[in-house]
Amino acid sequence: MMRRLIPAVALLTALSALTGCGGGSANGDDGKLSVVTAFYPLQFISERVGGDAVRVSTLTKPGAEPHDVELNAGQVGQVADAGLIVYLSGFQPAVDDAVKQNGGDRGFDAAGTVQPLTAEEADAHAEEEHGANDPHVWLDPERLATIADKLAERLGKADPAHAADFTGRAAALRTELTALDGEFKTGLANCARRELVTSHTAFAYLADRYDLTQIGITGIDPETEPSPQRLAEVAAEAKEHGTTTIFFETLVSSKVAETIAREAGAQTAVLDPIEGLTDDSADYFSAMRANLTALKLGLECS
Repeated sequence: MMRRLIPAVALLTALSALTGCGGGSANGDDGKLSVVTAFYPLQFISERVGGDAVRVSTLTKPGAEPHDVELNAGQVGQVADAGLIVYLSGFQPAVDDAVKQNGGDRGFDAAGTVQPLTAEEADAHAEEEHGANDPHVWLDPERLATIADKLAERLGKADPAHAADFTGRAAALRTELTALDGEFKTGLANCARRELVTSHTAFAYLADRYDLTQIGITGIDPETEPSPQRLAEVAAEAKEHGTTTIFFETLVSSKVAETIAREAGAQTAVLDPIEGLTDDSADYFSAMRANLTALKLGLECS
């Protein structure tokens, strides 16, 4: 009987040791704060604001579509062990659940730092189908700068010794994002059309910021299949506005956009919601500038 108990006791001791070590990874041997981010734009600002004082990881692999991401046990463990979890509530249900169950008071919810646009403001059809807020707030550079400022404050509370560094890096990032905002305002000031026809209703913040009208084929979830009626409606709107370009995104199929393009006698082009990157050499700024180039061509801006 005693021989059977010894391995069990040893196993419990080992598990306790592992649990204790896991909690310590918030500040590892390198002294850096462990920051777990939900998906790319939050990873980007965490790296830029945190600098060399943090270790940043992400729960959404490069090239993966983040909306319906599922977490494995190891990723849930990352959430439990993190010094700070940077996420956006309402965007990834599995991440929301992991933070609620394992995040304690270590969550930083980017959705609570800026005023959201409702799905109805983004696209009336999207509101009918989804009844949810548009989460793609990072496509407005000024709103992203505000999130970065708030993140700097939160990092400063988690690591007071580096608080001034976090604030300084957030200010530098804001300067860059404000310059990017200026490029968009100038580039999209004079366009032949201001209707943005896109397969995925992800560009409400961009459209709101730069006085464009978004016409979405599908809703906020890019995997939603549009009804034949919706396809016909968008094709008719595209023809009415003289649309020459139907935009689709990088991480989902272009078939819906191609269908509308054929009906409207238009071409297709990529407009990236920057939910994740497929090019290792790209970052938020290069992806946004590629979007600006695509918009200027598709909307015939001068």
